[in-house]
Amino acid sequence: MNQATRWTNVLQDQRAVLLSLAAVVGALVLGLLLVAAIGVPMGDAVAAFADGAWGSPYALAASINRSLVFTLVGLGFVLANRANLTNVGGEGQIAIGAIAATAVCLHPGVAGLPVGLGFVLPMLAACVCGGLWGALIGLLKVKVGTNEVISSLMLSFIGVWLLYGSVQSEALLRQPMTSSSTLPESLEIPDPTKLPLLTGDAGMPLHWGLPLGIVLAVLVAVVLHRTVFGLRLKAVGLNALAARKAGIAIAPAIVGVFFAAGALGGLAGSMMLQGEQYSLKAGFSSGYGFDGLVVGLLARGSVIGVVAGALLFGFIRSGGINMEMTANVPSSLVLVIQGVIIVALAGSARWMDKKGAAR
Repeated sequence: MNQATRWTNVLQDQRAVLLSLAAVVGALVLGLLLVAAIGVPMGDAVAAFADGAWGSPYALAASINRSLVFTLVGLGFVLANRANLTNVGGEGQIAIGAIAATAVCLHPGVAGLPVGLGFVLPMLAACVCGGLWGALIGLLKVKVGTNEVISSLMLSFIGVWLLYGSVQSEALLRQPMTSSSTLPESLEIPDPTKLPLLTGDAGMPLHWGLPLGIVLAVLVAVVLHRTVFGLRLKAVGLNALAARKAGIAIAPAIVGVFFAAGALGGLAGSMMLQGEQYSLKAGFSSGYGFDGLVVGLLARGSVIGVVAGALLFGFIRSGGINMEMTANVPSSLVLVIQGVIIVALAGSARWMDKKGAAR
């Protein structure tokens, strides 16, 4: 690659970043106009959004913790996408991971384990169970030819309903009923099974999932671009038939990549439980998996894109929750704003692709 080509690529990258930023700003402005249209003072809405997204150490930490969940699900999507496969099962993988983590956290004796095993063991269980749940998608594809989009979506719904059922029955994870008003949720997990805080201050609940998430993002980038497994995934994605003739074992690659994607989703579920919510309840994941899917779609195979998109969605979700609570902006309108941002980003990416193809 000569110097002129390098500069051309750099300029194109910068143009793509600026266009994406312009798309996000434009979508936010449109969202504010919609907020004003329903009679909410724009200043109040902006102030509520800022307070909820980054207005205090607690809000900032909550936004980053949410971004971490989106990052893990988005990384799983990018891994599968490398092999031209689509994993839309993040929501169910989060649910399965959360169920497994809750069961291990509440198991007698786990909280008393030494050297941090009390919180590490539930995370490992969540990874394994989420991975096995994800591997089912791959097995269905290689054994009976099921479309992975349909199977991952169906497994996602099953996972969410399994979570719902597990907190409805005392024989499973529901807390003991002491009165008719006892909520259908699990007991709070013991303190030793909770993720330690980076700051040690509950006023800024940034937990140790953050450095783990950074390490995993780097690891996924290395796997995709610097390992034989990443090369095999790319070969499968480009032409599965040619890859098979070249001696690449297609079935293990497909099952393996879905296992990895599911493990990342399961880990996201354990981090939500052990780092934020501390008990399992119906509506536990509340669309985090589907938001993570959108992050993965917008990233277009880029790990850096996953991290950037996850941060954007994490702050938008935190700000949107506070807008609903303090400025009386309907949650449905927050979802509309989020959708407008997605459409704007997708449109800008499509436009850049057309410009690139025209050259």
